[in-house]
Amino acid sequence: HAGVLLVERRGSYPLIDLRILKSNAQQGEVESGTRRKVKRLLSFQRYCHASRLLRGLVPHTPGSLHLLDDDYLGQAAHMLSKVGTWNFDIFLFDRLTNGNSLVTLMCHLFNVYGLIHHFQLDMVKLHRFLGMVQEDYHSQNPYHNAVHAADVTQAMYCYLKEPKLAEQLSPLDVFLGLMAAAAHDVDHPGVNQPFLIKTRHHLASLYQNTSVLESHHWRSTVGMLRESGLLSHLPADISQDMEQQLGSLILATDISRQNEFLLTFREHLDNQDLDLQLASHRHFILQIALKCADVCNPCRVWELSRQWSERVCEEFYRQGDLERKFDLEISPLCNQQADSVPAIQIGFISYIVEPLFEEWHRFTEPSPLSQTMMGHLHKNKARWSRLRYAHTPSETETHSHSTLNCTM
Repeated sequence: HAGVLLVERRGSYPLIDLRILKSNAQQGEVESGTRRKVKRLLSFQRYCHASRLLRGLVPHTPGSLHLLDDDYLGQAAHMLSKVGTWNFDIFLFDRLTNGNSLVTLMCHLFNVYGLIHHFQLDMVKLHRFLGMVQEDYHSQNPYHNAVHAADVTQAMYCYLKEPKLAEQLSPLDVFLGLMAAAAHDVDHPGVNQPFLIKTRHHLASLYQNTSVLESHHWRSTVGMLRESGLLSHLPADISQDMEQQLGSLILATDISRQNEFLLTFREHLDNQDLDLQLASHRHFILQIALKCADVCNPCRVWELSRQWSERVCEEFYRQGDLERKFDLEISPLCNQQADSVPAIQIGFISYIVEPLFEEWHRFTEPSPLSQTMMGHLHKNKARWSRLRYAHTPSETETHSHSTLNCTM
């Protein structure tokens, strides 16, 4: 029942280490409370300063507090004016916001959609919640960090603006879509589900080896919603329903359920029976949109796509190194000596990204954005193929099961 939904303790994951995984030791688990409070305070002051800048209210009196250089804030504000473009550089935006990209982006999008007014949200509570989410991503992860969350959120915003979808969405749909995108990987440990299962991590036992990471991301999000009190002013049945719908969206990002969602999506398109006036159908499309946003890196321009590819492979290789160190079987795609970045990316594009985006392309009928994404996807795949055969002509093909098992 929603009312007694189990929520996760925040910071359940320290830096992954086998000694920690096999014991209840909590060493190195989280930053001290004092450091967290200071970090949140600085983030809030940065946000207030940026908000004043966006409204033209930045004080220029001598001695005023400037936590970020005005030139940087001006560039960040300029970038936000183009946040709906597909070539948005989230890495640059993160640098311009001093590592505060997720909070800044979410506050901006909530303002764009009027969600703060519509849901009568308390700005302090909203920033508190978003600060918790941003902090609970592990910056040590090359890929599954707050910048990835911001990137997925920006992609989700682009998809919510698609003409086929935009006019049908309710404020609740938009709220849930953006929130799920921002929090979909929160507190990710930098290792995949098979690793947690074979090391007998407590979360694998808790969730019975099924959607372990996604369940933890959802429950952690609910915990932060309740801790921040963001939805406490809403009737209990409404806030509980919102928590459940967030869970349904976040759980849809489990890559092992890819075929389940893809087949349902394909059937709807074949039968032409999607009715976006129905809340259930809009929710399903939000699930698909979040899945697309989560794996859209190969659909970005090469300069951005390559960075994400190298980051995710570095995270895979770190897991492989850890498995090697403790005499565990090295997971598929995690052996740096055998699994090259080009080979991993070609398999990922072929078995995961292309089938999903081909159906999204059909759904959008197709839109200019969808055509742009498919163009980048095909060019990037061809470029990875050239890189692969230029360096390792004898390498065997990456297969679909390996790609599915190495959860994104």
